[in-house]
Amino acid sequence: MRERAAVHPGAWWLWALGLGTAATRTTNPLLLGLLVAVSGYVVAARRPDAPWARSYGAFVRLALAVIAVRVLFAVVLGSPIPGTHILLTLPEVPLPDWAKGIRLGGRVTAEGVLFAAYDGAKLAALLICVGAANALASPSRLLKALPGALYETGVAVVVALTFAPNLIADVHRLRAARRLRGRPDRGVRGLLHVGLPVLEGALERSVALAAAMDSRGYGRTARVPAAVRRTTAALTLAGLLGVCAGTYGLLTAEGAGYGMPVLLAGVAVALAGLRLGGRRTPRTRYRPDRWGPPAWLVAGSGAAVAALLALAADRDPAALRPGVVPLVAPEFPLWPAAAVLLGLLPAFVTPPPSPPSSPVPSPSPAVAAEEPQ
Repeated sequence: MRERAAVHPGAWWLWALGLGTAATRTTNPLLLGLLVAVSGYVVAARRPDAPWARSYGAFVRLALAVIAVRVLFAVVLGSPIPGTHILLTLPEVPLPDWAKGIRLGGRVTAEGVLFAAYDGAKLAALLICVGAANALASPSRLLKALPGALYETGVAVVVALTFAPNLIADVHRLRAARRLRGRPDRGVRGLLHVGLPVLEGALERSVALAAAMDSRGYGRTARVPAAVRRTTAALTLAGLLGVCAGTYGLLTAEGAGYGMPVLLAGVAVALAGLRLGGRRTPRTRYRPDRWGPPAWLVAGSGAAVAALLALAADRDPAALRPGVVPLVAPEFPLWPAAAVLLGLLPAFVTPPPSPPSSPVPSPSPAVAAEEPQ
């Protein structure tokens, strides 16, 4: 399967953002676990063999760390949730009067810990969905698909998004090289010997990227009338404010009535501003990605999951947000779970990833930079 038959990268991001939006509508650990399982299955089925596609595991570990930190804060700093099931009692540190409402130590209840775990799991699921988008969407192809007005911002975002995957790939290659040479790759000593070549490789990539951007005329703009510039700025600012207000309305129960209309109006105004702003950045695209039927199905499946979970949160909030006072086991709502399973559609309607062009990857400058001891 040729690379040109791959799904548009924007469709993968819309699918992942749909799953992430669904994760913000519930704290039910069963549904959140199902969302994570759906994203993991799609990543396992459609992730290409590329360095930037290997960051999914790092996002999973980061999500687990988020849950651990959230629970740790609830244990050390206390929780606003009242509880009667005391797990342990920590020594409490007396604080001055200006720190009222904050405590260090004291009683740790099962209700407070469980509430913190539910809250951390929601953010963890959102991070894993973002990691799925990073593993499925090519950053370079996503940059090519951006409108001209967002090109410079897109370059900065793409460079930031590819830093972590390339860093992880360098660490894996360096550890493998050290193991083949019979040297330790774990512990403080291994970390010190791996860190310098990784930083050197990151610096070399930065210099090469700067040279490539300079040779391609990065930052060059065209002359446009002042009226067009002012209109572009006004439309873009108004559109972004509308998108922010609409998104806030969708994520809160009070703004359910105005959230979607304001969001759609903001998107329309922002797109008009971006279209005008594209005149300042004349650029061409070589073989641009097409938004075909698979892309519509991928993006639509994520949007359907988000819409159905938002509807379920309004219809049956007790099932999607289980309480902790009193302690009850979370329910497994059937039709919201069936809605989450719609997120598996990309694993069956998209083409499989292209096989790697060469079974033996070329060594990175970071691996070559390590000298034998």
